Amino acid sequence: MLIATNERGHVVKRATKPAIGTMLANLRQGNAHMVVERVDRERPGDWYIQVLLRENNTYQLEYRDGLAEQHFQTMTVSQEKVLTALLGWAAAKPGWRDAFMWNNIGEQFSSSNQDAPEPAGAVGQAAMPGAV
Repeated sequence: MLIATNERGHVVKRATKPAIGTMLANLRQGNAHMVVERVDRERPGDWYIQVLLRENNTYQLEYRDGLAEQHFQTMTVSQEKVLTALLGWAAAKPGWRDAFMWNNIGEQFSSSNQDAPEPAGAVGQAAMPGAV
C-alpha cells in the first residue's frame, strides 16, 4: 500500500497518481515536504521517496530502498521530472531513476553513525520536517 503524507500532516492512504500530483503541486513555504511510503509487511526496512521544495525553488528528491545504506538524493528545478520520478517509483516502473544523477547519502543514516553528530549543513531525511 502507498501512503502519501505532506508537511502539514495530511495523509492519503492508497495514494493515487492524482493525489500524488496534487500534493506535489501544492508544495510551498509552510508545506514544503512530502513523502510517499510503500508499506509492505513482506519487505523489511523503510521504502519511500520524498521531496523537499527548498527556499531557492529547487526540489531535493530522495529515496530509500529498505536499508539506511540504500538512501539516495538528487536535486532538480523541474517539478515535471519530480512528478515523473514519484509516479515511476510508486508504480515500481523500471528506469524511473534514470533522469537524475543520484548521490548515496546512506552513510548519514547507517547504524555506525547513529551516535555521531550530523555534519553541519547535512541534508537528508533527518533534515526534512515530518519525514518518516
